[in-house]
Order: sequence, then structure tokens, then C-alpha cells
Amino acid sequence: MRTPLTLASRPAPDCATCPHHALRIDRQCVPGDICARAHSGRQIDRFLRRHPELAADYLTDGFWERRAIAARYAPLADVRARIHDSDEVVRRAVALRLPADELDALSRDGDREVRITVAARLPPERLGTLMGDPDYLVRQTVAERLPHGRLSAMVRDPDREVRKAVARRLPAFALGRLADDADAEVRRIAASRMLPADAARMLADEDWLVRLEAARRAEPTALTVLLDDPEVDVRDLARERLQAITTHEEPR
Repeated sequence: MRTPLTLASRPAPDCATCPHHALRIDRQCVPGDICARAHSGRQIDRFLRRHPELAADYLTDGFWERRAIAARYAPLADVRARIHDSDEVVRRAVALRLPADELDALSRDGDREVRITVAARLPPERLGTLMGDPDYLVRQTVAERLPHGRLSAMVRDPDREVRKAVARRLPAFALGRLADDADAEVRRIAASRMLPADAARMLADEDWLVRLEAARRAEPTALTVLLDDPEVDVRDLARERLQAITTHEEPR
């Protein structure tokens, strides 16, 4: 487990032994502000942003944050060598730099944040390998990007957040598969996008918010079953839509 450095525990950089000492002459490095040897991410980033040609020298540094920042600026050929770095933040920085066709090894990384980064960058058609990831946040990222034609495979995911992402993206004609989902919020999202015929089957749902969304999508003629609904908002919407049939003007 990484021990965070406090201000008091951060070692002060020794400018006298720093190989970049000459850069101080024209203020290309400034102790306390722009410094590669400081234990401050902001100072390190300012230095390497100005001197990316030096970043590769810090990819094997003993300080994890210095390696991670160096991975942002070093040549890609050098960054590839850190794919198995001992620190997950460094590997995440590597995942952000590698071309998408080189991310397969990191898709099996032990850190979920690394795998989330991979899931956010892989081409959608290559996300299949992460559909069964053990972490729900990885699978949620997959569900948010997976091609529509493959989303149906995730409608029974064990986590509600993943199924909510599926409900937001699944084509309308396939949303009936979520009509019996155990979570009311998943059903509500699905009902809000369903085809009218599928929405009509949701009008008897036990959750009133689901019935309300279904009432907005179903054909008005199906709403007579809601005229005595225990929730006033559901009853009112059903009544408005049924009345609108005679005036040919649907309520907003």
C-alpha cells in the first residue's frame, strides 16, 4: 500500500547535486515551482511539460508519481516498457498513451482503474473481453460504449448500475427484456424509452414511477387501467392523455 507523503515528510530537492542545475540560469527550473526532483506532482509536471526530452530519464525513477508524470511526456517507445510497472498510477498513465491496439495486456491488469481506462479507450467492437470483468465499474464503462447489437448480453448483469447503463442505450425494440428487472430504477429507465406496446405491459408495475413513465409511452387507449391508480400523478396523466384523444391534442 502506498504511503502518502505529507508536506513535512517530503524530502527537499538538493539543487547542488541536480543534473538540471544549469537550467536555473534562465529560470527553466525554479525551486519550489518548476522542479523535476521535488516530491510535488505539480512541480514535476511543470518541469517535464517544459522539457519533454528529459521525461524518458524519469521512467525508472524511484518515486511513483515522477514515473507516472514522465509517462505523459516520454516518447511512446520508452513508455511501452512501463506496461508492467509496480505502481497502478503509472500503468494507468501508460494505458492513456498506448495505441488502442496495444491495450490487450492492460485489459487484464489487477487494478480496476487501469482496466476502466482500457475500457474507455478500446474500440467498441473489441470490448467483449471486458463484459465479464469482476468489477462493476469496468462493466459499466463497457455498457456505455458497447455496440448496440451486443448490449443484450448484459441485460442480466448482477449490478444495477450496469443494467441502468444498458437500459439507457439498448434499442427501444429490445427494452422489453428489462421489463421484469428486479430494480425499479432500471425498469423506470427502460419504460421511458420503450415502444408503446411494451410500455403498455408495464402499466401494472408495482412502482408508481415506472407506471408513470410507461403511461407516457403507451398508447392512450391502454391507459384506462390507470384511471383508479393509487398515485395522483399517474391518474392525472392517464386522464389527460385519454381526454386528448377527443381533442386530438396530446399533453406535453
